[in-house]
Amino acid sequence: MGKIFKNMLPYWKWILVIVAFLVMQAFCDLSLPQYTSDIIDVGIMSSGVEHILPEEMTQEDFVSAQLFMTSREKKTFAACYKEPKKDGNYVRNCEEDTLDDMDESLLEPIVMVYQMSQMKESDIDEKAFTGKMGTDGTQVDMKQLMQALATGQVPDQQILEMRKQVSGQIDAIGSSTLKSMGVTYAISCDKNAGVDVDAIQKHYLWTTGAKMLGFALLMVMAAVVVGYCASRVGASIGRDLRDKTFRNVVQYSNAEMDHFSTASLITRSTNDVQQIQMVTAVFLRMILYAPIIGIGGVIKVAQTHAGMEWVIALAVLVILGFVMLLTSLAMPKFKIMQNLVDRLNLVSREILTGLNVIRAFGREKREEERFDEANRNLTKTQLFTNRVMTFMMPGMMMIMYCITLLIVWVAAKRIDGGYMQVGSMTAFITYTMMIVMAFLMLTMMSIMMPRAGVAAERIDEVVGTKSTITDPKEPVAMEQCEGVIAFHHVNFRYPGATEDVLSDIDFVAEPGKTTAIIGSTGCGKSTLVNLLPRFYDVTGGEITLDGTDIRKYTLQDLREHIGFVPQKGILFSGTIASNLRFGAEDASDEQIREAAEIAQATEFIDSKQDGYESAIAQGGSNVSGGQKQRLAIARAIAKNPKIYVFDDSFSALDMKTDAALRRALETKTEHTTVIIVAQRISTILHADQILVLDDGKIVGKGTHEELLHNCEVYEQIARSQLSAKELGLSEEVK
Repeated sequence: MGKIFKNMLPYWKWILVIVAFLVMQAFCDLSLPQYTSDIIDVGIMSSGVEHILPEEMTQEDFVSAQLFMTSREKKTFAACYKEPKKDGNYVRNCEEDTLDDMDESLLEPIVMVYQMSQMKESDIDEKAFTGKMGTDGTQVDMKQLMQALATGQVPDQQILEMRKQVSGQIDAIGSSTLKSMGVTYAISCDKNAGVDVDAIQKHYLWTTGAKMLGFALLMVMAAVVVGYCASRVGASIGRDLRDKTFRNVVQYSNAEMDHFSTASLITRSTNDVQQIQMVTAVFLRMILYAPIIGIGGVIKVAQTHAGMEWVIALAVLVILGFVMLLTSLAMPKFKIMQNLVDRLNLVSREILTGLNVIRAFGREKREEERFDEANRNLTKTQLFTNRVMTFMMPGMMMIMYCITLLIVWVAAKRIDGGYMQVGSMTAFITYTMMIVMAFLMLTMMSIMMPRAGVAAERIDEVVGTKSTITDPKEPVAMEQCEGVIAFHHVNFRYPGATEDVLSDIDFVAEPGKTTAIIGSTGCGKSTLVNLLPRFYDVTGGEITLDGTDIRKYTLQDLREHIGFVPQKGILFSGTIASNLRFGAEDASDEQIREAAEIAQATEFIDSKQDGYESAIAQGGSNVSGGQKQRLAIARAIAKNPKIYVFDDSFSALDMKTDAALRRALETKTEHTTVIIVAQRISTILHADQILVLDDGKIVGKGTHEELLHNCEVYEQIARSQLSAKELGLSEEVK
């Protein structure tokens, strides 16, 4: 988790923008259910009338509305209306905040007037309020009471005591129904005053609908901005990780490359980075939104006063238990899935690169079985996790539907009891679903995060592994390179090995001279020349260039003066010309033609329709082994270095081409240092100095003639390749 968040830090400004728009989106999202509730409760059921004070009242209604009000309440009520119009009607004239206050403070007396208005006159004649209406506790006749109230002859204290007597009966019907009764009274007063109630309803519905549309459009805009920003941050993080991984891998020495397989590095640079990129985008788009909408939903639910908060708590507990069950089953498989992807990539790469060898040895069936095994292992793991996770959505939908049914069942009782309205129930259901979805998003992320965490650790391992071969802190400037290479009692041991591969290697290679290295397979020839460009560093002794330890130069300065031709010719996709210019981008056409002529490559280049602009496939798969080797040699020659290193680079050439190439090369390299690793004696016959390696040690040093007479190992190699007559030896010489 920490590694994933660390990748987001450079984009904190974008994340702040995302959070701001998520808050905007959540505000709009949370506002819509309340408007839906208002349309049902106010717009439809209350004809668009929101408050218990009518918009307009007749003089008669204005007086009767004050029957059960105290003197202070009468003054407050009267202040909400203008002086009567010509028709005698009173028009409401107060702010929205004042109306909200009146809905609470005047609800009880208004409802009592409403109930009184619903009684028939015969009921008033027959009924009377009983109780302690005065100090003596006498029974008061209803009609007399009405007359007394109308003339204001009843003291405020007696009115309050009377309201207290009746309030218990009123409260029994519920606060929601109580408010509805007050609104119904306001509607009846509006109708009595000639107000067009239908117009009020239409205006309310259109106004509320327009507000909902505005919030919906604003929410869509915020969602689009968040989606864009989240995708941009995710893609940028993916780009940065690929860049960091690639830059670090390019700096690796052979020691680090030996630690990571090529297939694993490819998987980490592609699949693992994609995992982090996807999780980052999802995190910024959904997971940051979850707590905002969840907390907002809880606040909105509390504001509904529905008394059903326990339903949400139950839903969250059930969802957490369900997700934890699925996660405990799938999580172990997620952790091993990336290793199985590595394995499949490795097998695929081996089979595709070695296809000709597989066909030549008739191993197609066996390799198919090997691929099938790796493929099946990955497929079985993916199927298991997918099958487990397929229960996620159906299970969640079932839980959500059950919660909805539970809310409807509980809310129906509360609606029947008058404590809740239908619109409030729909809003509560919507808010509950929002809270549940917020927890669902968080739990879903808990499933995605571990796999992304594994991917982040794998990438961090590559990025965190620094090359053991680096530039010195205070490098020596290489003003001019003469090309004098000297090995001073060099020892080398591979990382983690217990024995040296090279021991006490000591020789000097000078400009204008050719130093050849020969020996049996596995004796350390390639390892020796790999020390020159510092693909590995010596573990004992030192290698100097012009008298200075090569570790004191920067890698750029050192390698700039070395033309290295590896044992296996490697070409890059592009053209012949682009490959020849690989080491010297500014090389002219004449220079690359000269390099190709020296490398004996012009014959097959000129035979191609596009010549030097002929396409080279990835890895040089569309040219032969000999052609590939000649182009690799030409590439080193075009660089025009001071030191040439040929690591068994003539092995794919026929004897005639080999001889012609070496003759042409002598002219080009008469002022440079040449080091050749070879298997064929004919390639190094005329070398100025030949080093004979055996088991990592120099067992012979000298010219061809000298070694024939004083180095038994060299003589054995020579006799195995050439006849005694060709070597100028008698048959008896051993």
